[in-house]
Amino acid sequence: MTTHAIPAVRLPYVAHGEPAGLPVVLLHGYSDSCRSFEPVFEHLPASVRAYAVTQRGHGDAPRPDGGYDVEQLARDVVAFIDDAGIERAVVAGHSMGSVVATRLALDAPARVAGLVLMGARPTFRDLDDLYAEIEAFGDAVDPRWVREFQLSTLARPVPAEWLDMVVEESLKVPARVWKALVEPTLRADHAGELGRISAPVLLAWGDQDGIARRADQDELLRLIPGARLVVYEGGGHAFHWEDPAAFARDLSAFVGEVVAR
Repeated sequence: MTTHAIPAVRLPYVAHGEPAGLPVVLLHGYSDSCRSFEPVFEHLPASVRAYAVTQRGHGDAPRPDGGYDVEQLARDVVAFIDDAGIERAVVAGHSMGSVVATRLALDAPARVAGLVLMGARPTFRDLDDLYAEIEAFGDAVDPRWVREFQLSTLARPVPAEWLDMVVEESLKVPARVWKALVEPTLRADHAGELGRISAPVLLAWGDQDGIARRADQDELLRLIPGARLVVYEGGGHAFHWEDPAAFARDLSAFVGEVVAR
């Protein structure tokens, strides 16, 4: 937990859909940006008002010296929701974004109408080999390493120009930010609190995910009241890049269910 007040930062974002629709806030994964959801936007109906935000330290967002703990990242999103005039939203988070989305649902439940956890785990704290490689970064991040990191999230091919863009966005993240996120966010463990989540929850997972396993999904289903799982056969950790139309379809359906409730 943070021990002193850190101001929220203004998060860059891109928006899609009609303003009258139920808002959906999309949170990207580790080292990605709001551009991570561009393929999904192409398949969302206009009735879904979606906002993809770039979290602090990533993409073109501010890169302050501190505030990379999950509690502060969640407060940044609340500040974004406030600035956008949103009362309640469906919040969807991918990988690291799922950690932030979970914290948001726990700390500000009145603002979360529904929760979508993509490629999620109760905690990512045991990825020791990955974190050791990140801790060994110098002042700059090796582009070859970043490309291999992003390729590891895929089980199916994506367009070469898309992968190039993803790598370019990841290279905007300073080495100090890669490191600063590990302990207080990626290693955060919310397992003991998941029973407090009151919003409807959809888990979205690719069955070829090398980072989040089926056992992780089963544990989340056990711990989160009423959660349900949609599986993308042949999908990797970044299944929303591999088959954005399928994820957009399921996200839209979930938004409809939340509206009906």
